[in-house]
Amino acid sequence: MAYSVGQVSGFAGITVRTLHHYDKAGLLPPSARSPAGYRLYSDADLARLQQILFYRELGFSLDEIVTILQDPQANALDQLRARHRLLTEQMAKLQRLLDVAERAMEVQRTGVELTPRERFEVFGEVTFDLSYATDAHLKWQHSEGHQRSMARAAAHTKKDWARIMAEAAAWRHRLTAVFDADEPADGEAAMEVAEEHRQHIMRWFAPCPTDMHGRIADDFAADPRAFALVVPPSEQRPGLAGFLRTAVHANAVRRGPAPEQP
Repeated sequence: MAYSVGQVSGFAGITVRTLHHYDKAGLLPPSARSPAGYRLYSDADLARLQQILFYRELGFSLDEIVTILQDPQANALDQLRARHRLLTEQMAKLQRLLDVAERAMEVQRTGVELTPRERFEVFGEVTFDLSYATDAHLKWQHSEGHQRSMARAAAHTKKDWARIMAEAAAWRHRLTAVFDADEPADGEAAMEVAEEHRQHIMRWFAPCPTDMHGRIADDFAADPRAFALVVPPSEQRPGLAGFLRTAVHANAVRRGPAPEQP
């Protein structure tokens, strides 16, 4: 069966101009011509075109494809091996670039300038979800408090972060102890734990008025990615994020609306 250039273009998802180019390059001359001189392609031509598109997808030049198709048994395997090595090298290079880009994004979104090894040593199970860090940055990027917090975070040394995480771990222990003891979320013990968290934020990052602390706690309850920044999944309990949110808001009511001093 013979196919017109337009039909082959539709089958293959390439342009008529590309087929004309393949013909002129000697890569895919049509098997026949119509009485009017139009190109006509056979099933064998379509099979050859499929091979051409396969090699093009792998990045081979037209000259390389011509060489392969002239003697496929002698050249194809060696050519494919060489292409495989090249693609593997390119993938490794791209992965390195991707790692650098992700590292740069993470620093920009979290403000934590530590190497991956330092992060593991300092943070352990507490990890930054880059998608959440990006969402949070977009949400709060114009907030003076967020900008100040990012600047403070970027200025912290590895030693600072070790102290911050030790303090946070002790706080988590007290939070889960109060929760496990079935203390009321709006009770004195829970509010003290909530206030301790607010003081931690102010001590290490930025001023945190009670209304801002309430918004932070709302995020903890609404988004597991946010809560995982303060309580890793292995230490969480069902309802703990909501418990902390209630305690934070109760603490805000207890303390009243007076503004915090920088």
